[in-house]
Formats: sequence, C-alpha cells, structure tokens
Amino acid sequence: MRRTILTLASFSALIAATFPAAQAHAENDRYCLQGRIWGYPGNCQFASYQQCLATASGTSAYCGINPRYAFSQQRNY
Repeated sequence: MRRTILTLASFSALIAATFPAAQAHAENDRYCLQGRIWGYPGNCQFASYQQCLATASGTSAYCGINPRYAFSQQRNY
C-alpha cells in the first residue's frame, strides 16, 4: 500500500512540474504593483495598467511592467 501511494504521489508531482501554472494565466500578469511593502517584482496579478493604478491609488506604491513579461522571448507562430 505504501508503494502504491508513493508511486501515485511521485507521478502527480511529475505531472505538476511538467505543466507550470504560470503559463495558464500569462496574460493576467503583465503589470506589477511595486513599492516598499511589495518588493521586486511586486504583486504581479494585473492584466491592465488601469487595474494596477486603481489598486495603487492612495498608497505609496506604483505600477510597472512585469519583468517576466518584459524580458521574455517573443514567439513567432
């Protein structure tokens, strides 16, 4: 029974590593909320600059482009 559980756990870990979650929502993290409390790259969950600015409003934070998006290689399909 332990061998079966270990095999299933190993298999599911392999599957999880093969399909990273970052690729599933790459279009939703183009902008990052950055500042002293957020660090670098910050809170990168905004699809538009306006969404990021609305969240940063009234705080000492600012918005910037996600470095993963900015410095990624463009793919030609």
